[in-house]
Amino acid sequence: MSKGESVLPLCKNVVLYKMYKYRDIWHIAYPILISLVMQTLINVTDTAFMGRVGEVELGATALVSVYYLTIYMAVFGFSVGAQIFIGRRNGEGRYAAIGDIVMQGCFFLLAIAMALIALSKWLSPMLLASIVSSDRIYDACISYLDWRIWGLIFSAVSVMCRAFFVGITRTGVLMWNSIILTLSNVVLNYIFVFGAFGVPAMGIAGAALGSVVSEALAMLHFIIYACTKVDLHRYGFTLRLKFAPAVISGILSLSVWTMIQNFLTHAVWFVFFLAIEHLGEEQLAITNIVRSGSSLIFMPIIAFASTASTLVSNALGALRQHDVPLILKRIVTMGYAVILPMVVIIAFMPQTFMRIFTDDVTLLTGSVASVYVMLGFNLIAIPACILFHAVSGTGNTRLALIIEIIATIFYATAIYAIIFYLRSDVAVCWTVEYIYWSIILLGAYLYFKRGKWSERRV
Repeated sequence: MSKGESVLPLCKNVVLYKMYKYRDIWHIAYPILISLVMQTLINVTDTAFMGRVGEVELGATALVSVYYLTIYMAVFGFSVGAQIFIGRRNGEGRYAAIGDIVMQGCFFLLAIAMALIALSKWLSPMLLASIVSSDRIYDACISYLDWRIWGLIFSAVSVMCRAFFVGITRTGVLMWNSIILTLSNVVLNYIFVFGAFGVPAMGIAGAALGSVVSEALAMLHFIIYACTKVDLHRYGFTLRLKFAPAVISGILSLSVWTMIQNFLTHAVWFVFFLAIEHLGEEQLAITNIVRSGSSLIFMPIIAFASTASTLVSNALGALRQHDVPLILKRIVTMGYAVILPMVVIIAFMPQTFMRIFTDDVTLLTGSVASVYVMLGFNLIAIPACILFHAVSGTGNTRLALIIEIIATIFYATAIYAIIFYLRSDVAVCWTVEYIYWSIILLGAYLYFKRGKWSERRV
């Protein structure tokens, strides 16, 4: 076998050579990309529907959806650590150990989800009342969150299923799962938000209920697919459902850092929207529109970053450390190839693009400058996000957290100076993203340039 070959076992009982080639990376990345785009369309759908309901609802959706994501990240962060373990065991050929990781992770996350729901029901009304300045936005936030928080139950199972399929590089199912998630969300939003087929119009609460039911359907699809299309015996799945604290403890040794890291990322993101809310309801509505547009661009970045994490983990498990730099270089190149054309097209027609989310002329006009700022920082985020996820893929989740903390400190300081203190225009407020992603890029780059990442064992 030549130096340019990489041995990364796949779940289809074959060994794929030269895994780092562009077509092999794309084979894994594009289902993740489509699944993430589809999942993002849930928030986009909510925004698009709320843009037709009212400015208050549009602004409240921005604030409360990020608040919900901050809570959700405690669940998702655990699955990131589990995915690293699954990818490493897959690379090592220790397939039978994977089932325990998935099942114990599901049990643990369901318990976490129930605890978070109870905590949110108790604390969220008091917390939001103390930090949201507009009574109308507060009422809309609570109406949304009362329903949306129940989605954590279904997400707990779904994120572990996703970790399993990504970890073993069988990502095609993610695409179909996300199609189910998105299409059901669109239909259910129409029914619940505006009222149809005898169902009363629920407004912003209907958007939340539609998302929860859609997540339940997506979870059922994952389970049915796994039971009918996957060799569960090969991966060590059994009907003996017993609590294994040692397995959970092992996952937590990595996941606790990714849980904190993901929480910090979205907590400070929530602070950003909270700061904008204090500038006014119109500014918050504009920010929500720009955020939704940014999400559509950012999803390919996350897809390539997730691919980088799992390929790095598989490569290290197969003792192919020398493949990693070329894998990362090619993934970054592919990221620019996919995202740069999107950025150029949107730059030439920003209002046309933003019209997806609202038909309010005032909001469309006010969002143009922010769109240009948003397009710029996404170009920095391509290598930053890919390298940062690859840091976790090596198993060094603690260092990833340290990089995140440093970036968050600078990000929060910039939010205070630019938004709270200077009360700048919305477009200027978005420049804080340049600070965040530049620090993330520098930290991750230095790790792969100087760190002992190839010696990490999990």
